[in-house]
Amino acid sequence: MGAADGEAREAPEEEEKPRIEPLRLPTPEEIRGQDIWNNCAVRSVVSGIMGGGLGLFMGLFLGALDNPIMQDEMTAKQQFMYTAKQMGRRSYSSAKAFAVMGFIFSAAECVIEKARAKHDTTNTFVAGCVTGGAISAKGGPKAACVGCAGFAAFLGPN
Repeated sequence: MGAADGEAREAPEEEEKPRIEPLRLPTPEEIRGQDIWNNCAVRSVVSGIMGGGLGLFMGLFLGALDNPIMQDEMTAKQQFMYTAKQMGRRSYSSAKAFAVMGFIFSAAECVIEKARAKHDTTNTFVAGCVTGGAISAKGGPKAACVGCAGFAAFLGPN
């Protein structure tokens, strides 16, 4: 009994090729959005604001964990007031530090990326060094070098 008797022959199974999707060009709005985000000033300000927000929440969390020294002699209301004030101080301090850190790092990375015309881990490494050095520069040249090395080691290539 062959194909002539009405039985269909099994065709060899063909592997299905993955379907290739056509490229979609970005819309003018998407291009404008990318151009805005590629501006170093915009990127730095946004990073500073986001860093400040992160610092604010970290300060709230860490401030709530502080225990007063004279805890046994304080009433519940005094402990609450002390904790609330600590949370406020810590939030402000952390927000300011993280905002400055985010701003400097993002600005340095963006400028280095534009100058080198590359997007790689070297930019992150050098920007980390610049950020660490700038933040600790008030302590003198030795502190700036240690800050540079510390941030670069923390953020550098794996």
